[in-house]
Amino acid sequence: MKFLDSLLTDCLKSISTRNTFYKEMMRVSMIEISIPGYKNLKLKHLVLDYNGTLACDGKLLANVRKGLEALADKLQIHVLTADTFGNVRSELSEISCKLSIIPSENQETYKLNYIKQLGPEVTVCIGNGRNDRLMLKEASLGIAVILEEGAAIEALLASDVICTSIHSALDLLTNPLRLVATLRS
Repeated sequence: MKFLDSLLTDCLKSISTRNTFYKEMMRVSMIEISIPGYKNLKLKHLVLDYNGTLACDGKLLANVRKGLEALADKLQIHVLTADTFGNVRSELSEISCKLSIIPSENQETYKLNYIKQLGPEVTVCIGNGRNDRLMLKEASLGIAVILEEGAAIEALLASDVICTSIHSALDLLTNPLRLVATLRS
């Protein structure tokens, strides 16, 4: 009986978390950016890799929380990770985002399918790894970052923009004229 009670409690928590997430999705507006000679972006989702993008050695980089909070009312934030260091939940506990811990195998396919479910035409992705290349290419806007652990050449080639910090990448979305200056024809 205790097992069933525990199972029911876990299911209710999951439903509550899912309902909160969907309410958050409904609250979020979008970012619209018209880039002359390129395309018009209507972004609703920000999908990020964790290690190498938001974190180094499993620890959230300084001031990343502030950058994500600045975008939280405009974009639904999603973080995809294998949680290599086992601490992503605690590192992101104060950030309004949907965290998905993914299997260590076939990560590139999982990430691609994830953004396909959201709608790649309304999604911006930020990553650095080879396992990010498919989502970076498929997204309406793909941003590769080169941080302490470097970036895979496939990720760079699949991206629309390359930044040398996560802060610069997030600032492109809070200050869209920077993105226009970079991508216009």
